[in-house]
Amino acid sequence: MKILCIGEALIDMICTDKNVSLSNGNNFVKKPGGAPTNVAAAIAALGSEVLLAAKVGNDPFGKQLIETMESFGVDTSAMLTTNDYFTSFAFVSLVEAGERDFVFNRGADAQLTIDDIDSINLNEVSIIHFGSATGFLPGPLQAAYLHLLEKAIHHRIFISFDPNYRHLLFKNNTLTFIAQSWHYLQNCNFFKLSDEEALLITETDTLKKAVEILFAKTTGVFAITLGKEGTLLALNGEQYMIESIAVQSIDTTGAGDAFVGAVLYQLNQFPIGKLKDLPFNEWKKIILNANKAGARTCEYLGAMEAFKHLNNHIFNS
Repeated sequence: MKILCIGEALIDMICTDKNVSLSNGNNFVKKPGGAPTNVAAAIAALGSEVLLAAKVGNDPFGKQLIETMESFGVDTSAMLTTNDYFTSFAFVSLVEAGERDFVFNRGADAQLTIDDIDSINLNEVSIIHFGSATGFLPGPLQAAYLHLLEKAIHHRIFISFDPNYRHLLFKNNTLTFIAQSWHYLQNCNFFKLSDEEALLITETDTLKKAVEILFAKTTGVFAITLGKEGTLLALNGEQYMIESIAVQSIDTTGAGDAFVGAVLYQLNQFPIGKLKDLPFNEWKKIILNANKAGARTCEYLGAMEAFKHLNNHIFNS
């Protein structure tokens, strides 16, 4: 059975000049990206069949994205192209104090439609992962995203969610992000949040309060990533801290996506009927292995380069 990831496929244009704004930057490198695209690549690298539903432009950058996914073994039959919109770009420059100068030039990724989704055979799908805040922005993708969630619920497919909050996309409309996130959180079987996202969505100021609210308002298993502090795993009112993996970090890009990809890869090894009833001890193993995948990703420069070094043997290290 395949894992289905939906969301944006885009090109990250990363300014390599140090501490300059985008307007003053001269040198850029292009990297295939998008959170669900990264998750799909990580799943395929680990060894599961995965399908990516996304839309790209019929241009050299869309071609690069499709070819990159195919190089990992991702099923790209639902990666559709359009002649009417250019492939989406994210321009990023790291300025002082780690702040980002960020411009999102949105194009084809927003144009994935309900009709595009309905062409996917869900009888071949065991898990559906919703992994991008861009699915909450106005456009056809927003409707397709919600439509697929409703179909997943109807077909009783295991649902995974990672909001991937980006302040610069929602800085003037955070409340709509929070409201839409709750709809997915309350209908999914597994979700992953960063500590920042947990506080934002629950509108609290401590992790303890956030966990209490998530327990009260959701029924799925959830993991809150805390960086070097580890990962908080929560299930049925019980919580446990899974230790982080110490590595010499070079680049953290894609680590969270590798974490999610590793969780979904492991879930896909179980019979479908058992996915929603895994015991807490099994989830501990899953999250520890996901931490290993995230740590391995930090040892290489760039997410896609890092995913080339992902395989399920790392779980035994």
